[in-house]
Amino acid sequence: MEGLALTDTMIGMKVGRYRILDALGEGGTGEVFAAEHEVIGRRAAIKFLRQEAATDKTAVDRFIEEARAVNGIRHPNIVDITDFGELDGRHFLVMELLEGETVSDRLARIGRFEELHAADIAHQVASALTAAHEVGFIHRDIKPENLFLTEHPDRPSFVKVLDFGIAKFMDILGQRGRHTSTGTLIGTPTYMSPEQCLGKSDIDGRSDIYSLGVVLYEMVTG
Repeated sequence: MEGLALTDTMIGMKVGRYRILDALGEGGTGEVFAAEHEVIGRRAAIKFLRQEAATDKTAVDRFIEEARAVNGIRHPNIVDITDFGELDGRHFLVMELLEGETVSDRLARIGRFEELHAADIAHQVASALTAAHEVGFIHRDIKPENLFLTEHPDRPSFVKVLDFGIAKFMDILGQRGRHTSTGTLIGTPTYMSPEQCLGKSDIDGRSDIYSLGVVLYEMVTG
């Protein structure tokens, strides 16, 4: 079963020590659910790889790579992944449950951001990307939908960068990524750098910075 029917069957299901409470949304790589730890009551988000991708080795490898990427970066502005597993042939990640809205949702609600607010958001994202690039990961899909704004005691819009599911591992010594080749287009074209749109395999962190610039322009101008 796919789509809504599949989502409906997940509610109430036990995943490890967590029980699924509700569906939160879905994206290009998977479906996300709210869940609660049955013993300590802690809430979490569980992201399942799409069922149609479960037998695709490349898709599974990218999904596993997402968990490794986030765990290796360990940055406060990147969503935290706490566990990884497999249930009935479907791989899943356990992540922190965020409350708030994406930059995309806020833009739809308010039209545009004040300049200083937009600059603060961009600064946080740039900090997260710097940390990712230093350990060899390029996000490759920076866009408003992947930037989540949550409340924080120290600032009103604390950013969490989401979805490293199409991240490309970039060997610090110059080796190419494992899962793409020239001519493969991965990302969201509206926000992609020209070289990424051309499907080049040797892109680096500057491509993410280009995408962040597009997002900053959109935040300021609407």
